[in-house]
Amino acid sequence: MHPSSLPELARRLSALPPSCGPVRLIAVDGHAGSGKSTFADRLAGALGGAPVLRLDDIATHQELFGWTDRFLREVVEPLERAEPAAYRPYDWRARRFGPPRALPSAEVVLIEGVGAGRRALRPYLARLLWMEMPPEEAWARGRARDGEEQRAFWDGWVPAERRHFADDPSKPHADLVVRQVPEGYEVLPGPAAGTAA
Repeated sequence: MHPSSLPELARRLSALPPSCGPVRLIAVDGHAGSGKSTFADRLAGALGGAPVLRLDDIATHQELFGWTDRFLREVVEPLERAEPAAYRPYDWRARRFGPPRALPSAEVVLIEGVGAGRRALRPYLARLLWMEMPPEEAWARGRARDGEEQRAFWDGWVPAERRHFADDPSKPHADLVVRQVPEGYEVLPGPAAGTAA
């Protein structure tokens, strides 16, 4: 799928039945460093400015992956009621939560981040997209992006991510697999394609 085809993907996602109240919740999961944020931003643009919730704002040093209950309470439950959600983004440098940030109850809302396709969230998803990249390559990209300052964090992150996906894998449940190619993105049916968009 070339960049010009992102509008077609956006059209197909917009045509899906709502999955969380009136919202079509679309998850973009994959290994850290695999390009989820960039792809989600481009897809959001093709969707006319769809809201994007980044799991980097939800996870914390103490809860790299243990944020499910908070996410359900602060994000999923309000969206199910057709209300705006509100969450407090975590400041990774200050190691504390910031002021509340609103997440509108839009037609399509994107969630991007490692663990976006976890089993506790899948019942609320209209589609799960997996960014396809070997983990070692993705982690090397992430380390290069974040620099020496985050070296210790990455040393702890990699085994935590391995444990997470061993216990709660997302890829087998992905409706679509996204690969970065020189011309943009290739979007293919995922392992759980079935009736995927």
